[in-house]
Amino acid sequence: MTPAPTVVVVMGVSGSGKSTVGLLLARRLMVPFLEADDVHPAANRAKMAAGRPLDDEDRRPWLLSIAEWIREVTDAGQGGVVACSALKHTYRDLFRRAGAGVWFLCLALDRGAADRRVAGRVGHFMPARLVDSQYAALEPLRPDEHGLTVAAVADPQTIVDQAVRAVRARK
Repeated sequence: MTPAPTVVVVMGVSGSGKSTVGLLLARRLMVPFLEADDVHPAANRAKMAAGRPLDDEDRRPWLLSIAEWIREVTDAGQGGVVACSALKHTYRDLFRRAGAGVWFLCLALDRGAADRRVAGRVGHFMPARLVDSQYAALEPLRPDEHGLTVAAVADPQTIVDQAVRAVRARK
């Protein structure tokens, strides 16, 4: 039996480097890339831009659209990489149900570094004052979740190298 294609969910709090690492990883693995921020409903973007954190109800349509993308790339046999906060175990369970080969790359970053990175971004809808809400929701990877946690302060290419080795070792 052929193993399911791998879909890597690059996860972590805002400012951890998910987009940068995710895009580099997708290019390296030669698979499609999804920037989950691009599929947030307009109401979610507006709520965050106003400094109000999303709740589970707000996130549900967004998470379902990401799960659908995971299902599509898995069914197509190509795998993929998605940059998504995936802060809670229940969110990650939804993704795991969408594709058998889902694997998580958790970018761990301390709060001070996240605050500095988010404050330094230009043109992003996520304000720095919402970083605390992300840490409040963050649940580390559990033993039943296939993946790797790495320090997000490392060079993005070094993180990608680690991820590629880990993904290839699981096949």
